[in-house]
Amino acid sequence: MKALGIAVAAVSTQNTIRPYLFNFRNPPPPRTLLRSSLPLFLPALKLKGFSIFSAQQPPPPASGLYAGVTTMVEQSVYLPSSVQVKDHIDITRKEEQIFNRLLQVVEHYNLGTQLRVAGGWVRDKLLGKECYDIDIALDNMYGREFCEKVNEYLSAFGEETQGVGVIQCNPDQSKHLETARMRLFDVWIDFVNLRAEDYIENSRIPTMKFGTAKQDAERRDLTINSLFYNINTRSVEDLTERGIADLKSGKIVTPLSPKQTFLDDPLRVLRAIRFGARFGFILDEELKKAAADEDVRVAIADKISRERIGQEIDLMISGDQPVKAMTYIADLKSFWAVFSLPSDFEPSIPDGCDRLCVACLDSVWKLLNLIGRSSFSDDQRRLCLYAALFLPFREIVYRDNKAKKIPVVNYIFRNSLKLKAIDAETVISLHAVTKKFVTLIPLLVSKEDIQVLEVDWKRDTIEVPIASKLRILTGFLLREIKEFWRVALLLSMQLYPVDIVSTSFSNDNFELDKRNGIFKEVENAVRTLGLEKVWELKPLVNGKEIIDILEIKNGGPVVREWQQKLLEWQLAHPSGTAKECRDWMEQKQSKRPRTE
Repeated sequence: MKALGIAVAAVSTQNTIRPYLFNFRNPPPPRTLLRSSLPLFLPALKLKGFSIFSAQQPPPPASGLYAGVTTMVEQSVYLPSSVQVKDHIDITRKEEQIFNRLLQVVEHYNLGTQLRVAGGWVRDKLLGKECYDIDIALDNMYGREFCEKVNEYLSAFGEETQGVGVIQCNPDQSKHLETARMRLFDVWIDFVNLRAEDYIENSRIPTMKFGTAKQDAERRDLTINSLFYNINTRSVEDLTERGIADLKSGKIVTPLSPKQTFLDDPLRVLRAIRFGARFGFILDEELKKAAADEDVRVAIADKISRERIGQEIDLMISGDQPVKAMTYIADLKSFWAVFSLPSDFEPSIPDGCDRLCVACLDSVWKLLNLIGRSSFSDDQRRLCLYAALFLPFREIVYRDNKAKKIPVVNYIFRNSLKLKAIDAETVISLHAVTKKFVTLIPLLVSKEDIQVLEVDWKRDTIEVPIASKLRILTGFLLREIKEFWRVALLLSMQLYPVDIVSTSFSNDNFELDKRNGIFKEVENAVRTLGLEKVWELKPLVNGKEIIDILEIKNGGPVVREWQQKLLEWQLAHPSGTAKECRDWMEQKQSKRPRTE
């Protein structure tokens, strides 16, 4: 089995030659080839003083301060000095209406119920953020029962009753208890009873029972999510006695022993990572130690449904700190538990590939922000980051039950994360198009006349001038990926070697600016060629006309071949008419033997 051509090595910051991350299968070329017009190699992805070398070329000896591989976030994480936390919760007019109505129901029926808003709403309000997700915890009745009382109250006072939805217990979706939902003052409210939990070995499904507010707070994932706002007393309740302190110090901590908390429900590891990344909070040292424990990593792989893992990862990738989240996953040794691979694949993956994935994500994330995230749709940004994270896997395959070679990225999406098939297909297409884009970049940005234009992914085209051939190749490439062409271009910036005249490894901004400049040059070149929406181009000659010209009875490979040639003619002659296109075909066909 071929070894994946990647190795991670520590290098001195005194090194004046920028190393490169080479193609998985190709050996590194001479230095002069790195400056050629058809580069096919990955540039170096640095991890704060570390660079990625080809496995076939030994890295230089380590020197200086660096003695082992550490990730970017490990180098830059610091404990926040303080977080601005309000000393009270400001209630909006709408929230005041909701809370007063709930208290009226309690008083009218003498229920004696303590009403508490739980979790994220309290946390976000104390951080001065708006939150529209209101969860009410009840101390002496089930959510469905209380909703029925609310409707009984509304009916008694001549108001319109509301429909009650019941979300059944679903442990795989982190719903351990039935939740009732109804709409009050145009806001959806969830109602659930306070509970205590007991877990059994090898299961994340707890035995549920009514609990006290303290028990409910302690069974939650994190101290910052365990705060209550007591509607009856209009006060914040910190029953773990450290939720507010951890919020102020910016720490992610579990209410109880972190290892037991994670073994009870391993999904809490991913939630801790997500909230840590989202708020820029530091993970508690004991929490990190527990999360990296072998037993916990096994539990992540065995006890959590893949659908739920995929949902958490999707929230991280779609959030504002995807690099930090993925770095935490790598640092806590959970990368392969989350992004599990098939049992047999080729070529093999070397140690440190998880950190290489994070480095690729980091590089793309920085460039994406420099270009402007708002210039991409939400789905384009999300799949761009997935494609970046899995860029080191782009040439790795496994065999399915029919011995067919399948990209391992497909397995990660479909099996490890249980995400949509279309997501897998799009990322795989992005990887394929990205590699092709690299061959066109020097041609699209060239200021000189192009003398030779050959690419290995489309060798045969109709005979046209070089400039027209470039339009044909670019048009076909964009039609392959459609609206995601700018995403593919952005990703190709990671594969395209950029010559940097610099003696410092710390001059990252200069390299980033140069890649941004190349991106914009190619983007402008595509627009100058008039190819922004080339995938919407309609054929001038349809299939039936082709059959008539060929004088054959049915379609088939020969018709498809002519459809490709006619599309090439259209791309080469953007102002051409349908008649000119037919005339060209008839002229070409007259020189060929008749096809039966």
